[in-house]
Amino acid sequence: MQANSTPELSLLAINLTRRCNLECAHCYLDAGILHRGDNDELSTAEVIALLDDIAALDHGTLVVLTGGEPLLRRDLETILRHGASVGLPVVIGTNAMMLTERRLRSLVDAGVLGFGISVDSLDPEYHDRFRGRVGAWTRTMAGIERCRRHRVDFQLHFSVTDENAHELPSMMDFAQSCGARALNVFFLVCTGRAHSLATLPGNRYEQILENLVQAQSDHPDLIVRPRCAPHYKRIAHQLQPEAELNRISGRESDGCIAGIHYARVNHQGGVTACPYIDREAGNIRATTFSDIWSNAAEFLSLRNPALGGKCGACEYRLICGGCRARPLAGGGELMDADDLCEYQPSGRPVVEPAAALADRAPGWSEDAQLRLSRVPEFLRSMVRKRAEAYVAELGDDLVTCQHLTDLTAARFGAAGPRRFNSARAQAIDTLPERP
Repeated sequence: MQANSTPELSLLAINLTRRCNLECAHCYLDAGILHRGDNDELSTAEVIALLDDIAALDHGTLVVLTGGEPLLRRDLETILRHGASVGLPVVIGTNAMMLTERRLRSLVDAGVLGFGISVDSLDPEYHDRFRGRVGAWTRTMAGIERCRRHRVDFQLHFSVTDENAHELPSMMDFAQSCGARALNVFFLVCTGRAHSLATLPGNRYEQILENLVQAQSDHPDLIVRPRCAPHYKRIAHQLQPEAELNRISGRESDGCIAGIHYARVNHQGGVTACPYIDREAGNIRATTFSDIWSNAAEFLSLRNPALGGKCGACEYRLICGGCRARPLAGGGELMDADDLCEYQPSGRPVVEPAAALADRAPGWSEDAQLRLSRVPEFLRSMVRKRAEAYVAELGDDLVTCQHLTDLTAARFGAAGPRRFNSARAQAIDTLPERP
């Protein structure tokens, strides 16, 4: 990526409020001031102006409205309607406790494309303790059931700790049985209240990521994805180095895209590369988001990273690169090594990302190009890269509609994804954020 190029903004998370009806042990915002909140949280007009600025970028950006608990904002439907009116796909990250029948209908009518719902255990007692409120699990499950019954797209967000990691297999089964489109497995970054939590031991972290690589093939009708775990790319490549798909850089799709294709605006207008990096690159009350996105020094450094320590020496640095938030959370600098990773660089040649091999990229048939054009814009680049890597792996030199069909079946099962051509269905597949 050239220093003077501005990449497409694929995802934008907006913390609408720090107010919350829970006090979660891992909250990066230290949210929970239910009734009072902060006096200077973004107004309706400020959020609408931000959406207009994002729409003007014409990147097809997916917007995630989160919190705190975004359902506490009484203007949420107004914000959703405006987002839809300017052509932005908008989803909501929530604990679903306030997702009543009436509110669900209201949000769907206003244009929400789907929900990301946080569930940290199938044990109500553990979930309630982790989330800081008795009865939270029951109310969240009721919200999930309403989405399922009304056929509203949703995915589940599971924050993994040493205490609940053993639940991953049963959580995958639950996600598939309740109709979730995806299970996002979040690995903690110790910011906000999470400073008091112990991180996973490195060897346990590695084993969970290996299990997640296998889990996708064991659950073909469910998307299973690690979040805040760019090392997944390295582990997948180690397990299957011949697969071109495993050499797509995590900076392009399923690794760390902070400041590269993703940013966050907090409830006071501060712009950061991700929710776990609290150092602001600017504030939309002083400068437009689009200007910050294009010119902020921190974003430019993330797009052309000068990694330090073992991350800088690692042969997987171009497809992994480590988490940039963890060194900061531990008192270090942005480009320091990510110490959660136990891998030691081997000194072997750098693993080149598939995207860097442009001279070997296959062409596209006319009908495949037409099909790609029907994919929502914010997903198109990722779909293109995956399709080209898949076809190159087969040794073919032309992407066809049959290749796209086969790739879809490989990920979603023979029946294909539910409502695969629906923008709503595809939008919820990319939710990056948990409340």
